[in-house]
Amino acid sequence: MSKIVLLAINAKYVHSSLAVWSLAASIKKRHGAKHDVNVIEANINQNIADIAYSVTELEPDFVGISAYIWNAGILPELLKLLREQLPGVVIILGGPEAVYNAQHWRDNGADFVLKGQNDQSVDPYTDEYFSALGDKLAYIETSRGCPYSCAFCLSADSSVEFFPLETVKERILKLSQTKTKTIKFVDRTFNCNPKRAYELYEYIIGLQSCKARLCTNCKFHFEVAADLFDDKTLNLLATAPPGKIQFEIGLQSFFEPALKASSRKTDLIKAEKNITKLLKTQNIHIHVDLIAGLPYETLDSFRESFDRAYRLGAHTLQLGFLKLLHGSKLRNEAQKLGIIYDKNPPYEIQSSTWLSALDIKILKNTENALQHTYNKNRFLKTIEYVLEVSGISPFKFYQTLGSKHPNYAMQLEDYVYHVYEFCKDLTGVDNEILCDKLHYDWLSMVKGKNLPAFLKNRKGRLNALRLTPCAICPVQCKSKVKTASCPPVHTLKRNEHAILSTGERIIVDTGSQNPVTGLYKVLIN
Repeated sequence: MSKIVLLAINAKYVHSSLAVWSLAASIKKRHGAKHDVNVIEANINQNIADIAYSVTELEPDFVGISAYIWNAGILPELLKLLREQLPGVVIILGGPEAVYNAQHWRDNGADFVLKGQNDQSVDPYTDEYFSALGDKLAYIETSRGCPYSCAFCLSADSSVEFFPLETVKERILKLSQTKTKTIKFVDRTFNCNPKRAYELYEYIIGLQSCKARLCTNCKFHFEVAADLFDDKTLNLLATAPPGKIQFEIGLQSFFEPALKASSRKTDLIKAEKNITKLLKTQNIHIHVDLIAGLPYETLDSFRESFDRAYRLGAHTLQLGFLKLLHGSKLRNEAQKLGIIYDKNPPYEIQSSTWLSALDIKILKNTENALQHTYNKNRFLKTIEYVLEVSGISPFKFYQTLGSKHPNYAMQLEDYVYHVYEFCKDLTGVDNEILCDKLHYDWLSMVKGKNLPAFLKNRKGRLNALRLTPCAICPVQCKSKVKTASCPPVHTLKRNEHAILSTGERIIVDTGSQNPVTGLYKVLIN
């Protein structure tokens, strides 16, 4: 009997790998007792020597490794260690990083590079899988391939294979009964078949209802094309329990020449309308993607794309950077297009005919500020106020904040002061109103932390008031008079309330958290 180790090296500890478990299930189904199959899941933050030891201590005959852009940077050293410690082992690589760059990996210690996909009919969700999964992010695929031809994507122009619906539903149900908090669908465009997508949304919404045979509390994350939603589907989605469905929508750009050069086909007007409709119901988390660095997109045109996307009001606006992946059309045309990129994973753009290195730095500053504020649901009321009264554009706001006050693992208590210092000097900003907005934001986004000193001491405002028995009633039962039906008296902690410049008290209800945004409910009394 030969011993096989299938190794996944994930981007984060909270991630899991579907690929290695799918392969393990296939080997066991096809070859049974001929092989002893062991699955190891590590992550890129671990010491490479420790990852190697977890493999070598099992003394395998074969080692299979899934190669992706997030782990490709550490694989050469890992392969070297495996070769040194297990001279006779057969090392096999698979995954997109290996398939499209096979000779590189042969030169770096791999014996074989496998191309192709595993049998989708094999169920990877075994007892061993569930035991290893715990509460980590779970992945599921209901289709393979993509009907679109985006030049930056490896799935371009691949025929779509849809898995049987009943099989998919069975797997969704199995995953939904585990400890995982989020199930992520890896389909490249989940709703490319709108009718099929509707049926699965309907099934998932049914699972979320406590009238269902087996109720689930996990969330479901999909990558979708916003312009493919019809009214029937939007009406169905409006019935989903708040926070249970998450959509990641790749707009990439609003600049038509960039979209055309990238072979990206999107009805932008319809996409905008549908995103607006999805946001209006306030029950689905919306994540919108933009890609900086597409051909023909200058800093000025990207600024316009950013501001247009920002004004949609999505819960997350990801400013990503073009990555020239092995096997993608844009990588093959990079020299002709004048695109210079890092030759090491993740092969990110460094400059181009349309974006200088300085332009990229400006965009990086913008992304830094955006990621540490808006995309973490921080300072939302503050930023909304500042943008309104100052007239500054969203892009200019985040660009300048990121340039003047970059956040590299800064503590939130320190960063809030930098946000304040930046905002108070903008045209039209009233300092007292600004501090009121920061008070509100702090209480809504932070639990169990006192207000920063520069806020709580302003003009002697009280932030540690002890409330009388009836004073709590406006928070818990809206009553102005203490009655027998009122809840037990609750003395607010210092971090649960504050006094605004208007004399009004704001109180946070830490027991009420928005399931879509994660923010705590704040009441003004």
